[in-house]
Amino acid sequence: MGLSNLGIFHTVIGIAVIVAAIVGFVKYGKIYLGALSGKIYFYGTLVTSLTSLGISKHGGLNAGHAFSVFIMFLVVEAYFLYSKKKSSGRARHFENFCLSFSFFLSLVPTVNETFTRVPIGHPLAKDSSDPIIGKTLLVLLVLFIAGFVYQFRKQKKSNSTVAV
Repeated sequence: MGLSNLGIFHTVIGIAVIVAAIVGFVKYGKIYLGALSGKIYFYGTLVTSLTSLGISKHGGLNAGHAFSVFIMFLVVEAYFLYSKKKSSGRARHFENFCLSFSFFLSLVPTVNETFTRVPIGHPLAKDSSDPIIGKTLLVLLVLFIAGFVYQFRKQKKSNSTVAV
């Protein structure tokens, strides 16, 4: 597998982030920054995004690095909306979108790296253009869209009950 110490640290924190996001989705229907799972997601995502900038099995800057910078922007924007725009229903929609989209974008390099490395010795995919990666990402995109529609409707309902 050939992971550096930074790569191992990045992977361990990344797994914790994925678990925290899933806990949030199951428990709250979203990544909720007010809960422990949301805080783990926020801080862990910043750490994994930053550490990914020091990792590259291909050398130099690549698309994964651009994803990391964009993901950091999304979670910081979501935190800003959560902490500074507490009474805005519209801000909740954008906050939910930023966090969910950051999770989806995090899964793109995660799927690629995992499928080209696991199982050790006989990985599921030969490289990033392998059809299994594309099909998996398509399924994740459909889940992201369905999940966001669910979140949007749930938040809209929550906003209308608060406004009454």
